[in-house]
Amino acid sequence: MQQRHAGGAQMQDTIQGAKRVLRGQVRAEFNRLGAPERAAASAQARARLAAQPLWQTAQRVLFFASLPEEIDLWPLLTEALATGRSVALPRFVAETRSYEARLIRDPEQDLHAGHFGIREPNPHRAPLPSARFDLILVPGVAFDLQGRRLGRGKGYYDQLLKVVQGMTCGVGFDQQIVVEIPVAPHDVRLNFILTPTRWVAVKA
Repeated sequence: MQQRHAGGAQMQDTIQGAKRVLRGQVRAEFNRLGAPERAAASAQARARLAAQPLWQTAQRVLFFASLPEEIDLWPLLTEALATGRSVALPRFVAETRSYEARLIRDPEQDLHAGHFGIREPNPHRAPLPSARFDLILVPGVAFDLQGRRLGRGKGYYDQLLKVVQGMTCGVGFDQQIVVEIPVAPHDVRLNFILTPTRWVAVKA
């Protein structure tokens, strides 16, 4: 039994080591992009998402507030609010060390800089009574075209994706797409991948 546990721990260490290496490789590739290139690529990704039937019919959407190294979808968030859709963002709950989805109605009034300096709903925005969405937009460090995602290493988003329901879409620059991402048992596979040049439906 001890040998089995040791083998499992060794495999986990190997996976985590491979993920660390991959994060470094992807970030080095991404850092070659200048701000104008990132802005142009974000606009291209927004246009590609807006053209998808899944986006056009989605009435409940879980967005994310992008960091500088992530695709900026914020204009679509404001558009979704303006057209009467239900829009939510993740909020970090320090007591449970986890994210939960909360609806917002006004980005100017309902958001603040959260635990990690990321825009998130204010504490007065109540948790959703139902965590079901038509579309869940998911950030990451890297993705592969089999729906695997490489996060920042804390596992917070994987926890969130286990409690919300809906079609999931990984969002990244083309430089964030790799051949294969090493996965652990807790890693969640996505339904779609969006980049500035691709919309990929992941085969089940």
